[in-house]
Amino acid sequence: MTTTEPTAPAREEVLAGAAPYTSRILSTYDMWVLGFVCPVVWGCPRDEMLRQYNRSVGARHLDLGPGTGWFLERAAFPTLTPELTLVDLNEGVLRKAGGRVAHLRPQLLKRDVLAPLDLGEETRFDSVALNMLIHCLPGDMAHKATVFDHVLPHVAPGGRIFGSTVLAKGVQHGRLAPKALENLNDGNGPMNNLDDSLEDLESELAGRFKNIRLAVRGSIALFDITID
Repeated sequence: MTTTEPTAPAREEVLAGAAPYTSRILSTYDMWVLGFVCPVVWGCPRDEMLRQYNRSVGARHLDLGPGTGWFLERAAFPTLTPELTLVDLNEGVLRKAGGRVAHLRPQLLKRDVLAPLDLGEETRFDSVALNMLIHCLPGDMAHKATVFDHVLPHVAPGGRIFGSTVLAKGVQHGRLAPKALENLNDGNGPMNNLDDSLEDLESELAGRFKNIRLAVRGSIALFDITID
């Protein structure tokens, strides 16, 4: 259960959070965001997130907010034929990421992760990724964390939920991070995280799960949850 009453954003805010990821932005995302901003501004190299990805990814995998598919393309799946489902509200993201792993025949679903995912009552996954997603979602941390409530019914026993998010409070920012946070939260940018804190993230996770591993690298929190 959540520890704070969530504040739900308007539908327009939800749609606006997905809108910045145009084809132009996606074409430079790997080089600019993953290659430069993550290590230099946020203080967490993409290879650190990839190592977490490869420790946790399973044969039946659900990816929420798959971005460009950079991590999916490099994932060390435990089988040559993983079952992949990619979920995003932005059709351009789904096309980009889905095309990158087209040889694995992923299922592409347009969904709002802050609402029930409508994946089928019997659908279960061995792993679920929320990589660089939460800081893009509107609302306070209590509302953002409802994504875990929508995911949990679809995780098999022993499965993993893992991911990363940029936090604004309770972490050790580098010199460039404060200005970047301001610019990326200007109303037209892709982030909605000026109030996101490590304390609130820890509280929301602890209110739902027992087996949690949480690490901080610069401005980024990496979480890994094992489901009983």
